[in-house]
Amino acid sequence: MKRHYHLLIIDPQNDFCDLPSPAAPALPVPGAHQDMLRVASLIERGGAGLSAITVTLDSHHRYDVAHPTFWRTAEGAAPGPFTQISAADVRAGRFVPRDASALPRVLSYLDALESAGRYQLMVWPIHCEIGSWGHNVHDAVRTAYNRWEEGRHAVVAKVGKGSNPWTEHYSAVMAEVPDPADPASQLNRELIASLSQADVIYVTGEAGSHCVKATTEHIADHVDPRKLVLVTDCMSPVSGFEAQYIEFAQAMQRRGARLATSPEVLPELLANAEDRQ
Repeated sequence: MKRHYHLLIIDPQNDFCDLPSPAAPALPVPGAHQDMLRVASLIERGGAGLSAITVTLDSHHRYDVAHPTFWRTAEGAAPGPFTQISAADVRAGRFVPRDASALPRVLSYLDALESAGRYQLMVWPIHCEIGSWGHNVHDAVRTAYNRWEEGRHAVVAKVGKGSNPWTEHYSAVMAEVPDPADPASQLNRELIASLSQADVIYVTGEAGSHCVKATTEHIADHVDPRKLVLVTDCMSPVSGFEAQYIEFAQAMQRRGARLATSPEVLPELLANAEDRQ
């Protein structure tokens, strides 16, 4: 009997991939290019066993609370990439929004973010700017799922996240601090409903320490975690966050998720493809 296998590809975008020169990704994750080639190969070779594919897309404006364009230091300079900013920092004047009128809203956001206990605000390089090359999907992945769409007469679902400049949005399920005035930052019930239909959800994408981690954690809050398979050779952590990635993978295992490599997953897809015939 055929089973419903759903491939989830989280943020397979150029800006996250350590592509060969002369490409200039904004936030390259070491190993991501090879990860995406393995994702593409999995689709090309095992796609007949997949019932659905969903791609999430990190989608930012240039002006964003997590970009250097939003902030200045007490000396007037832009904060460097990977700077963490706390509510206490802002109250002490070490970092302030460039738009002074944004201060009350920013403090309210930082207080809510820190109360949730998941993340502290991180200033990232400007990345995945809507309309830019960096926002585009890795070419090999797009080529592979385009062929799958044509062969299956189906559509790969695309899920945007991150376009609200007032909140961080690592997870495709919901923003870190949902904006009551913005439904796109709130719980994505359509995505959860789609994933809930699957017998198995194969999780891939970038980065394992951040957007894969946040999305998977949120999915597991709404879908049986035992349906989840983390395809570990199809994701990598941001440099310096390897420990967070390992802790995440171990925590998901404890919740019932499975860890597997793409060579281990491929026979499952091929067997499911045979069941369809």
